[in-house]
Amino acid sequence: METNRTCFRSGVRDGIPIALGYFAVAFTLGIAARNAGFSAVQAMIESLTNNASAGEYAVFALASAGAGYWEVAVMTLVANARYLLMSCALSQKLAPDTPLRHRMLVAYDVTDEIFGISIAVPGRLNPWYTYGAVSVAIPGWGLGTFLGVVVGNALPARLVSALSVGLYGMFIAIIVPPARKSRLIAALVLISFAASFVAGSWSLLAGVSSGAKTIALTVAISLAAALLFPVKDGEEAQA
Repeated sequence: METNRTCFRSGVRDGIPIALGYFAVAFTLGIAARNAGFSAVQAMIESLTNNASAGEYAVFALASAGAGYWEVAVMTLVANARYLLMSCALSQKLAPDTPLRHRMLVAYDVTDEIFGISIAVPGRLNPWYTYGAVSVAIPGWGLGTFLGVVVGNALPARLVSALSVGLYGMFIAIIVPPARKSRLIAALVLISFAASFVAGSWSLLAGVSSGAKTIALTVAISLAAALLFPVKDGEEAQA
């Protein structure tokens, strides 16, 4: 039986590639944070407490648009809702007698990548494995955001504007692979683009904040897709 120390070391080993990937993504988020008026320390703290690319970008985008606290909170909840399901699935990997403090610490950083390597552990999951992965992944995310702001403040405005495009490239890289595999996902992406354009240019919605529009569209499109095109258990297992 592996000890806690051995599991922690295994988590660190498997978490190093994740940390490197997080650093690159978080750097572009740092540029977005800088454009939204965040200092390097503020952006780093935000990254350490909200380790999620989509949710974090939503925070910076809404803050840049002057959204209120409630809009930011609700949008972050919507953007990160999938982690609730991941946490439920991951809790089944833990031993039934796992103390509550360990369950809460594991839930603190359930990201796509951390969830992936944790759920793939054979048998029961030792929380110390996840702790090892998180111990390198979170610093990579926070440091990348911090340096993104620092570099953004030091570089010329035109170059910062060019680097900001990298964040959109990140989201393109996220949506293109699944869209190529599924016509339904591709159609939903196009519908989202069109609905966002209409909501932003429709005069009747001029008095509605961009944050409220984003929240409404996200919930409406996701709910409609879930009701009209539910994923069957067999299809989910093959995916």
